[in-house]
This record gives sequence, structure tokens and C-alpha cells, in this order.
Amino acid sequence: MPALVVKCTWGAERPEALMQAFTVAATAAASGRTVSVWLTGEASVHGVLGSEDVELAYSPPLSALREAILAAGGTLTVCTQCAQRRGITEADLIEGARIAGAAAFVAEATAPDATALVY
Repeated sequence: MPALVVKCTWGAERPEALMQAFTVAATAAASGRTVSVWLTGEASVHGVLGSEDVELAYSPPLSALREAILAAGGTLTVCTQCAQRRGITEADLIEGARIAGAAAFVAEATAPDATALVY
């Protein structure tokens, strides 16, 4: 089944964009697709253990969507540069998350049978 790569560039300052990215990723994961979520910019903090949850009317909380993605075998990646700018290290991340750079994103997003979406 084709992979879905979702890049989220917004954090809690634009909750609808943030939640849409996670909703689409969680839905794809639940349907059996391979899912990779990339967190960049202000979205980077949502890969950190103990980060504030985000709730939006008519949506499950961000934490529930994130857990669903990881439980289905999806990956969660925080951008290397974004992590460095915010002082985030691997030790700060939730279980199952990682830090990786642009080369890894390009490889995933341009892989055969991959679809990349940016929010």
C-alpha cells in the first residue's frame, strides 16, 4: 500500500492546520497505510514528551491522534534544524519519535508510491 508523508509546519498558533495534519495522518494509519509525520517550525514541540495537548471542537485531542499514528506503526519525525533552534534533543522526544533532517524528508517524500502533503 502506498505511503503517506505528512509535513506539519504549524503548531497551536494555527490549531486547525495542526489538527488537520494529524487527523489525515491518523486516518491514513487506521486504513493501513504507512504513515510518516514530519514536524517542522512550531509543530516541532508536539514531538516532545509532556508538550501541551491541543484540543479543537469536533476533533479528538492531538495526543489521541498522535498515539493512533504511532500505535499503527507510523513514524513521527522532528526536523533537525527546528529541534536545534528550540533546544530539543532525542532525550526530549516522546517514545517512537526521532530527529532527522531534510535529506531524510526528501527521500521519504519522493519514494516510489509515496504521497506527500504539507499543512
